Amino acid sequence: MKSIKNRKALHEYFVIQRFEAGIALKGTEIKSIRAGMVNFKDSFAKIVNGECWLNNFHISPWENAAFFNHQPERPRKLLLHKNEINRLRAKVDEQGMTLIPLEIYINDKGLCKLSLALAKGKKFFDKRESLHKKDMERDKARDEK
Repeated sequence: MKSIKNRKALHEYFVIQRFEAGIALKGTEIKSIRAGMVNFKDSFAKIVNGECWLNNFHISPWENAAFFNHQPERPRKLLLHKNEINRLRAKVDEQGMTLIPLEIYINDKGLCKLSLALAKGKKFFDKRESLHKKDMERDKARDEK
């Protein structure tokens, strides 16, 4: 199973550190994730009462689920160790960083994992600069061929 990536996150944020977290899901949600019916738009993680929650993460409803289906954008609990959560809370509160999901994938054991990033938002000129660097690298690769 290939991973589903949040491509816009790398354009909008500087990634400081990455974490791997499990997600508490329902049966119809994991079926939708395996089918690739996921949208990262405006999703973020928040630490509330010592627990990490993923908000605005859209998992499309499973068509064959009848009335057992899930809410598409319900808050989902992220499974992290307590010391990781405390470390993340300190960084988010003190330094004004954000927790954003980078990718979701199924690992070798068949478990759904989320790659979570501790990130800092880019300013407009930073985004332009990164696009310029990307264009220069593309032109350089094209010239080498």
